[in-house]
Amino acid sequence: MEYANLPSRIKAVTIDSFLLIVFMYMFTLVLDGFENVPDGLKVGFVLAFLVYEPIFISFYGGNIGHFYSKIEVKQEKDTGKNIPLRRAFLRYLIKITLGWISLVTVTTDEHKKAIHDYAGKSVVLDVQE
Repeated sequence: MEYANLPSRIKAVTIDSFLLIVFMYMFTLVLDGFENVPDGLKVGFVLAFLVYEPIFISFYGGNIGHFYSKIEVKQEKDTGKNIPLRRAFLRYLIKITLGWISLVTVTTDEHKKAIHDYAGKSVVLDVQE
């Protein structure tokens, strides 16, 4: 079992950031085509972007960036299982709060864990074959 290195993790974040920006822009263009957009719809789009990562990590072991970077997020104690949704949300909250600072521990940690991995009791594995 190999733990994901910092460049693989940065690649995953970069891919996801790019995709989210593209999707946000596309939705903005769609919404601009309407004269009166209900606030609930606007809130729904924002929530969809905020829950994307925790849901994908909990259900699939990673998001689109993880998939293309060939890494996955698993439980610290049982690397065959995805992390529960509540831990995925906690992990994501710490990740977006700290930003890039959360990754400072990756290069010095035995299991290459970021600060948000400690919060989510998770590890990020390299699944390249």
